Amino acid sequence: MALSKFLDPKNDVAFRRIFGTEKNKDILIHFLNDILSFTGKNAIQDIEFLSTIQDPDIAAKKQSIVDVLCKDSTGVQWIIEMQVAKTKGFEKRAQYYAAKAYSRQADKGDQYHDLKEIIFIAIADCVLFPNKSEYKSKHTIRDEDTNEHDLKDFYFIFIELPKFSKTKEDQLLNIVEKWVYFFKYADKTSEEELERIIGSDVIIKKAYEELNRFNWSEREFIAYEQETKRIRDEQAVLAQKLDDAREEGKIEGKIEGKIEGKIEGKIEVAKAMLTNNVDVNTIVKCTGLSVDEIQELIQVEGK
Repeated sequence: MALSKFLDPKNDVAFRRIFGTEKNKDILIHFLNDILSFTGKNAIQDIEFLSTIQDPDIAAKKQSIVDVLCKDSTGVQWIIEMQVAKTKGFEKRAQYYAAKAYSRQADKGDQYHDLKEIIFIAIADCVLFPNKSEYKSKHTIRDEDTNEHDLKDFYFIFIELPKFSKTKEDQLLNIVEKWVYFFKYADKTSEEELERIIGSDVIIKKAYEELNRFNWSEREFIAYEQETKRIRDEQAVLAQKLDDAREEGKIEGKIEGKIEGKIEGKIEVAKAMLTNNVDVNTIVKCTGLSVDEIQELIQVEGK
């Protein structure tokens, strides 16, 4: 793919610019309707942005901040999150976010039947479910025996970008694939390729234009670059830790190998001395093996 003027939508700064601002909420509405295949009367007409959920104990680690939280005109709340790197227990974090958003709806005296559905959508630049082959998975609470969907208030969608195998714009068959391609390849897309991608879809075009680096102010671009640097630094630290762990494993393996080699050598010497009827005390002095170890060796050797 040619060098692109478009920035990376997976960058948190870019992601929130596209999907988390009032001026671009038409992009978010379009995206949600497309991902859920909402059309006609079921389509979302408007959304209201809500304050994002933060856990003060871990917010500083940037692990608990929901990227986008909003509700539609029916009261259904939507959590949209961009996950760049796999973190341990992300699927549990998704459920935690959903539960926290659900519980925030209830004030003292409110009726539980007024609680609205929570829909969590994660776009992940990593594999979350290794045993699943499809890039998009949908999760609900079902009756194990009848598969009936009685508990309807929690709905999770995970899009795993590495599993999306299409690499060219002319392979895209529907709007969902266009969005997934957007997340995976926008920063590598040329002007010529863009025209073939968007067709008559003006919202997809608007999403790309929001990534046009020439439409960003210097301050905005600096924030984008700082976020890019932060991610790269985290990845570099992780890579170094992995290298250190591998190197430590090699060193430990060499030490263990030397120790095992020395012990095996002592055993071979002890066997030879037993063959020549050398007494046990002398073998202990010469090999450093214990009396018990030599007695065990005598039993094994049948001496």
